[in-house]
Amino acid sequence: MSRYTGSTWKISRRLGYSVSETGKEIKKRPYAPGQHGQRRAKISGYGLQLQEKQKVRFTYGLSEKQFRKTFDEAGRTKGKHGVVFLTYLESRLDNIVYRLGLARTRAQARQLVNHGHMLVDGKKVDIPSYRLTPGQTVQLREKSKQLKVVQESLEAQFATAEFVDFNKDTGVGTYVRYPERNEILQEVNEQLIVEFYNR
Repeated sequence: MSRYTGSTWKISRRLGYSVSETGKEIKKRPYAPGQHGQRRAKISGYGLQLQEKQKVRFTYGLSEKQFRKTFDEAGRTKGKHGVVFLTYLESRLDNIVYRLGLARTRAQARQLVNHGHMLVDGKKVDIPSYRLTPGQTVQLREKSKQLKVVQESLEAQFATAEFVDFNKDTGVGTYVRYPERNEILQEVNEQLIVEFYNR
């Protein structure tokens, strides 16, 4: 299954959760899309697990195959499966670019990486799923620093987080440390995702 490229606002309204983390999608119409959107049936246990999985998958913009692969990798690492899994997702290059405030959305961050605008430790990396470790630096190529979308994002300071640091003078961002659980997707219950895949 390929990556979803449709309306994220409809997805947010269906899940009752803002996948862009802004809350704009469900502020105006806090019910599911479609003719029968306001008639919500009771959700089963399986439905709740699936819903939780979809929240995280659409937030990070991954295909089901990528998502499952990352989940399985997290299971082979010491620590709580669900927490390690979220940490792996948060450590992706496209997400770090978004967290540094160089892009307004994760989709925009993915495009910046795909088009070869980003350097990791001074070397060009164009793989959005590249996983960073604390201490690594991320910056724009010299030619890309004047991109309009980047300038607008930096002015807005849209999604900066405590576990990353961006030096505006040098234009270098650093992945300072792994995020704490309370710093990422606080509305998500990762245990339901673990239960979904371990059925």
